[in-house]
Amino acid sequence: MREVIKEAARAWLQLTIGAAISLLCYLMVGVVLFTACLTLTVIGAGVLPESVLLLRRLAGWERRRTAAWTGTPVPEAYLPLEGPLPARVRTAVTDPETRHDLLWAAAQLLYGSVLWYLSLVLWVPALLVDGVWTGLAGRRPVLLPLIGRLAGLAADWSRTLLTPAPSAVRDAALAARVEQLTATRAGAIAAHGAELRRIERDLHDGAQARLVALSMRIGLARRAYDSDPATARKLLDDAQTQAEEALAELRHVVRGIHPPILTDRGLTGAVRALAASSGLEAEVSVTGLGDHAQEGPRAPAAVEAAAYFVVAEALTNAAKHSGADRASVSLAREPAALRVRVRDEGRGGAEAGESGGSGLTGMRRRVAALDGTVRLTSPEGGPTVIEVELPCVW
Repeated sequence: MREVIKEAARAWLQLTIGAAISLLCYLMVGVVLFTACLTLTVIGAGVLPESVLLLRRLAGWERRRTAAWTGTPVPEAYLPLEGPLPARVRTAVTDPETRHDLLWAAAQLLYGSVLWYLSLVLWVPALLVDGVWTGLAGRRPVLLPLIGRLAGLAADWSRTLLTPAPSAVRDAALAARVEQLTATRAGAIAAHGAELRRIERDLHDGAQARLVALSMRIGLARRAYDSDPATARKLLDDAQTQAEEALAELRHVVRGIHPPILTDRGLTGAVRALAASSGLEAEVSVTGLGDHAQEGPRAPAAVEAAAYFVVAEALTNAAKHSGADRASVSLAREPAALRVRVRDEGRGGAEAGESGGSGLTGMRRRVAALDGTVRLTSPEGGPTVIEVELPCVW
């Protein structure tokens, strides 16, 4: 009997909150209609979008409440209220979900209050009847479960009225996808600009400076060749050293653009080379990929390069910052993606998002440019796990 009363009380609380929302709906319907009328006279044009936003928040509260009661989420599909005032007013008026919310608010005025009154009336006879029927006779309760059914009925009506049309869901999903692609495009452009600046800086400070010094030494050696052959020979030796250093700088820049080892040994061989030179006890596991460039299927060059830089950045962070001495790398081919997973046994605490340092930010932008996903798990005390999924066609 105690459990039955507890469930009935929970259902009655749900109905009571619904009755309170009914009062808010009474105010919201009046506010929206009043501001709509003012909009016709241009006076309330600035207030109408804000009133619609309040109505959306109230409907969103009811969606979350209904989802919590039924265990099934209620989707929403609003058009964004953004841009200049005329565009916001037009969206607020033409969005079909605004009319759905108004219809729900008007209906909530009725069923929210009526069902709460019915539950209130049921309490006294339910306690008397079920107290005797269940508490004394040991039979199944009869009236108290009706309060739960009333709460379920209110949730069903709210779900029916607040569920958007399939076309609205598709439009909202499309708008969200466009917004996501806009953000990833901006991130890719920013990453590309940063990469160009890095290449320019490396060329200017490294290879270009060494080539200038090389040219000067060759010029000095030419002048000293007839009068002082020994000095000319030393200058030529220095010039040869400068040429070798310039070549090394150029190779470093080329590796930053597209590592030649990817072309020579494939992704698996390149990742094994990274693991061997990382300074960690790193284990590499491969599923569905060949061990050499000529073996097995290969992902597109851009996907391989992104995967390579993810592993390089993750292992570099692990060696420098995590305090780990062991790490593991796994590469897995999936039907429409390449999955990369790097785990280190360090102290953890790596930050996700844009605050996670330039390395992690660059990694996210590089992956987002290919419409991939990055998931970072790094609790305090470790381990740190970076999982990346890169879409590709094999």
